[in-house]
Amino acid sequence: MTSFAAMEHCAVLIEDHQIADVFSKKRFDQKHFSADTKIIDVHEGFIAPGFIDTHIHGFGGYGTEDAFDTTERGTDSIVEMSRTLAQYGVTAFNPTFYPSEKENMLKALKAASNAMGRESGARIMGVHLEGPFISPDRLGVQRPETVKAVDLLLMEELWDASGGHIVNMTVAPELKGMRELALFCIKKGIILQAGHTDAKYENMVEGMQAGILHSTHLFNAMSKLDQRNPNAVGAILIHPEMSCEIIADGYHVHPDLYKLLMRDKPVDKIVLITDGLKPTEQQEGPFFANGEEVIFHDGVFHRKMDDVIAGSSLTIIRGIENLVSYGFSLEDAVKTASFNPANVMRYRNKGAIIPGHDADLSVFDEHFNIMAVIINGRIKKNLY
Repeated sequence: MTSFAAMEHCAVLIEDHQIADVFSKKRFDQKHFSADTKIIDVHEGFIAPGFIDTHIHGFGGYGTEDAFDTTERGTDSIVEMSRTLAQYGVTAFNPTFYPSEKENMLKALKAASNAMGRESGARIMGVHLEGPFISPDRLGVQRPETVKAVDLLLMEELWDASGGHIVNMTVAPELKGMRELALFCIKKGIILQAGHTDAKYENMVEGMQAGILHSTHLFNAMSKLDQRNPNAVGAILIHPEMSCEIIADGYHVHPDLYKLLMRDKPVDKIVLITDGLKPTEQQEGPFFANGEEVIFHDGVFHRKMDDVIAGSSLTIIRGIENLVSYGFSLEDAVKTASFNPANVMRYRNKGAIIPGHDADLSVFDEHFNIMAVIINGRIKKNLY
């Protein structure tokens, strides 16, 4: 299976950390390989491009919020996220930070920058900032004291602290000064996402004109569709140029809404994310997220003090399985987790099984169990 068209009974040749060729069974049987070529038979497994999670706060007891303590602890925690995510088929990710006090955010961004190049598993592609320039009326579990008016000087400090590694950033398009911020981000190559926003439809259109063409966890923490003003949700559904994140856990978004999404959005514009929290797949509590205790029930983490949904416990492979159960083809479901995020984030040489691309592969069986993971041509998991 590639991200463009499924191929049955195929083989993928890896040379020098890249995909060198893709064979049909007939071509493979006719091919003569050198004696030192290692051949791994995945039997009836599906070979997919490596999964890319562009919105994830933590995993397996490790998380980006650890960087608010010390830069060193944060670096170590993000490196451990890399290791554990690889066991679940993720080959690249954007560690995602909630906004915090300025000093904390600067430490955190330095931690993420320091972690890049030290990964033992999934590659860190860059940082996702989920704020601080968001709406105080659409916080979710974000802390109100950390939300800021648009501040270009602060943005420059954040950019410098990251070492130029901010890849994507969630913003509220309706905020004063957003156009100036958008122009700054365009020059730096930062993908802006509309999210945690109370935008009216006209705010969203103005944002699109300024280059805000992606959106954060569609349907969640944004102004709802209304018959007199389409607002944020309506704008994202109406305009085909807008891409959107989705949390396909069956709790953040009702499963039947995916029928609407499949009808109204080109599949290329749908990006599967987990929005996973630090305690995802963590075996023992207590559990914490964004500095507050959370409890797990009804399939998601809730903030203990008020039961507000704090985030998901989703893994990408489970999200793919869920999308298939909602009516997506397997091919399209995989695409939302590989080719689409690579395309939206402008990651060259990732997200597809074609010659010249990085040799990042995830292999899973018919029950959506991860059987093998290859990152940059190196085996990180192999159960065959």
